Amino acid sequence: MSSVIGNKIKLSVFGESHGEAIGCVIDGLPGGIKLDFDKIDKEMARRAPGKDKTATARKESDTPHILSGVLNGVTTGAPLAMTIENTNTKSGDYGNLMAVPRPGHSDYPAYVKYGGNNDIRGGGHFSGRLTAPIVFAGAIAKQILEEKGIKIGAHISRIGGVCDKNFDKNDISPELLDVLSNDAFATISAEKELEMRTVIENARLQGNSVGGIIECAAIGLPVGIGANIFDTVESRFSAALFGVPAVKGVQFGEGFGFAEMLGSEANDGYEIKDGQVSLITNHNGGVLGGMTSGAPIVFSVVLKPTPSISTPQKSVNLQTMENETLVVNGRHDPCVVPRAVPVIEAITALVLLDMMM
Repeated sequence: MSSVIGNKIKLSVFGESHGEAIGCVIDGLPGGIKLDFDKIDKEMARRAPGKDKTATARKESDTPHILSGVLNGVTTGAPLAMTIENTNTKSGDYGNLMAVPRPGHSDYPAYVKYGGNNDIRGGGHFSGRLTAPIVFAGAIAKQILEEKGIKIGAHISRIGGVCDKNFDKNDISPELLDVLSNDAFATISAEKELEMRTVIENARLQGNSVGGIIECAAIGLPVGIGANIFDTVESRFSAALFGVPAVKGVQFGEGFGFAEMLGSEANDGYEIKDGQVSLITNHNGGVLGGMTSGAPIVFSVVLKPTPSISTPQKSVNLQTMENETLVVNGRHDPCVVPRAVPVIEAITALVLLDMMM
């Protein structure tokens, strides 16, 4: 099992959903960075559970406790270690899942791979709870990048059949990204929030779940970050993004929409604007030849519906080797997409900071 990512800035995530604590170690941060803990707390609160009906009823404060690497609010250059205590667990809700794996979840392959020794409670180390330390690390990376003039933001592009407006890929303002980052249910079109919430609530009332799409952007980037072949911006981002539970697809710019375009439509022309080379369009999402083009990086990720649903599902009993109908108990998100927005932003910040070091 590997829970480490990064080259210059390495992030190691540890813990289980129902263990004593979860946490992370960030290695490679330079010394002398003054941390704004109010900003860190705000990012943690955006992801934290138990706030409305779109999320699990499990309430956790997600308060980070820093063990090392910070002195008087300033990074020391040593590895920054942090833990978050798990305080509201109901492990008994998962008692039947060791024998009867959830369809669509990691339960069965983890059972086989680890000889039945995997922690099934709340999904163990495979749980979305492990994204909390990622958000903490990303909040620090965001602060460093903002000092370099780089800003990151994301919004809920789609829930079920309800779609928000997409970013204007070549004209994304810092003000818009700030607004989205202060919105607990981030949409560009305010009226779409109610429609999306209705879709989620309908799924919840039916004992079901629903998936969606998040669109993320990073602006203020210089030209030439990244490389070709196996060290592209797209490959580095994708490797990290697929580490987020429920992410099943990533596309940059027009993505799969390129299949319907001609080269004359897909190519991003150049012009001189304010004395500098500028792109007229940004169909490629700010990446050309694996390197940043100077336009905003714009990509989308799709997250599947939560596997843990109370609707009866077909499964098997791994002890009796007989077919069995599974009803999942416990507290689960009817849709993980709203809480995943700050997670995707955090991954973006961590990858960019690592590539720029």
